[in-house]
Amino acid sequence: MKVLRLKVARRAFTLIELLVVIAIIAILISLLLPAVQQAREAARRTQCKNNLKQLGLALHNYHDVHRRLPAGYFSYPTSNGAAPAWAQLDPNTWDGAPGWSWGAMLLPFLDQGNITNSVDFDRPVWTTQHRDVLSTKLPVFLCPTSSGGDDAFTVQGADGSPRLINGQPVVVGRSHYVASHGQESCWGECGSATTGIVFSNIYTSATRTVAINGDAGRVADGPFYRNSGTRFRDVTDGLTNTVFLGEHSSKLSDKTWVGVVPGASTPPRFRSPENGPDAAATMVLVHAGPSGGELDITGFPIIHPVNFPTFHVGQMYSEHMGGGHVSLGDGSVRFISENIDLLLWAELSSMNEGEVIGEF
Repeated sequence: MKVLRLKVARRAFTLIELLVVIAIIAILISLLLPAVQQAREAARRTQCKNNLKQLGLALHNYHDVHRRLPAGYFSYPTSNGAAPAWAQLDPNTWDGAPGWSWGAMLLPFLDQGNITNSVDFDRPVWTTQHRDVLSTKLPVFLCPTSSGGDDAFTVQGADGSPRLINGQPVVVGRSHYVASHGQESCWGECGSATTGIVFSNIYTSATRTVAINGDAGRVADGPFYRNSGTRFRDVTDGLTNTVFLGEHSSKLSDKTWVGVVPGASTPPRFRSPENGPDAAATMVLVHAGPSGGELDITGFPIIHPVNFPTFHVGQMYSEHMGGGHVSLGDGSVRFISENIDLLLWAELSSMNEGEVIGEF
């Protein structure tokens, strides 16, 4: 018996059908990709917020133990520019040894006992014994959104070349977080000035002259400055209304958790008509403005909140869309819009100017 076998024709995709399928896949990917990117950025923002939360809690623990906050950075105290040779005092700024910053002083409260035990805080940052630990990468000081890198960097001098001390370059670990000096700034030439001009009223642009003589605290109106020892009771504007810490992406300039090296400079990684290199103190500190009695071309005090397009190395700067995180004095972390009212930002940055702060 013969079995009849039917032949079934096999039909393949036509070129047009294949192109349609590819187009549909491309559309789906284009729709899904932004959602995936947003989800990743949301996770990065959460991590960044958590880092600042840990740093804020560490500040509170430090205050509980020492009855004061750590200094913005520690420097040899002088009122006339005189100091022993070992202090390596910068004649232009009066910055000198030991140089350790607020970030380094928090190490015992950030579960970094191994590093703490390797450091002698009474000796300068750049001492040979510290060379191996200075370049340590500490995740708590790194925002995952920052695109400027998270590796250690070589400290630069004012001319852009490596800053050499005792013939050796100084390499320090990176930080994407900085401490607030307040509205005013006192670094660079201010650090060694006899007197300075500060704003007495930011709403009327009124100014006054103050004596400095090496004491940055006579200018600074924020919680962190050279040789500061701020106590919570000094924050009369209220801990909830005062910015302590914030972001500064290394896309703009290099910051460190280690400290300040005298004679160093902080150059911007990209230039704008308004930015340029600044003094060594901006390796760990920023300010909000207004400062030094400076006014813009309209006569308004110069204030630069998060991501302000002046791109100063001494301002807060974040790569999060729309603004950046700050840690307030009460330990809470808030996301501050880059479109925040300028005067409100100045009010949040000072700790004892008596401004009345509403919702933000």
